[in-house]
Amino acid sequence: MSAGSDDLSALYASEALHWPEQVSNLEAKQEVARRIAGRVEDGALVGIGSGSASYLSLWAIGARVREESLQVQVVTSSYETQAAAARLGLRTLPLGSVQPDWGVDGADEIDPQDRLLKGRGGAMFMEKILWATCRRMYLAIDPSKLVQRLGENFPVPVEVHRHAVDLVGRALAAQGCARWGLRLAAGKDGPVITEWGNLVIDAWFDEIPSGLHAELKQVSGVIETGLFEGYSFELA
Repeated sequence: MSAGSDDLSALYASEALHWPEQVSNLEAKQEVARRIAGRVEDGALVGIGSGSASYLSLWAIGARVREESLQVQVVTSSYETQAAAARLGLRTLPLGSVQPDWGVDGADEIDPQDRLLKGRGGAMFMEKILWATCRRMYLAIDPSKLVQRLGENFPVPVEVHRHAVDLVGRALAAQGCARWGLRLAAGKDGPVITEWGNLVIDAWFDEIPSGLHAELKQVSGVIETGLFEGYSFELA
């Protein structure tokens, strides 16, 4: 697995899906990916999360499988990782139908209490299923993801049903949200639409209270949030 910082075409998910176009801190993430790939054993079932760090780990795993003729199966949490797994010749199993031996995923932020903020790719729902089913989870991050206050650089993403946008907005305000709005798409007019046909609210907080995820999950129309609280993991 190798690619220059200006040309990631060798890492495209498929001929039709030219992603990723750019990756921040590429060298650091590739080093983490190599460490992750080194954990693979013949016959393993590995869960692959979303985002650039886990995506690069998938490519590193694919290279090792090819070079050493290993028998490895994967479970993916997004369309792009599923497409890349097919390109790499890795057999995939349906998410939720099995318990992977271990999984790898990234994060947008992690605070000193090991709370994670994820969801820039809008795949929170699938990622939560992956985390809940993997027997062990490795977190693939670079030092830029470490923060003292969760929400320093990114909002809390909330996947919502289209009929619940205003309802969820009121619930966010009641929880101290400073501002919120629908995430807008870059390649189409209007909002981002998730793989499950839902919308994504981005909510900015001056301070994210403990237990916010559980509170929001009680609101009708909330599909999932990007707050990962109470999950166990090991740093890759």
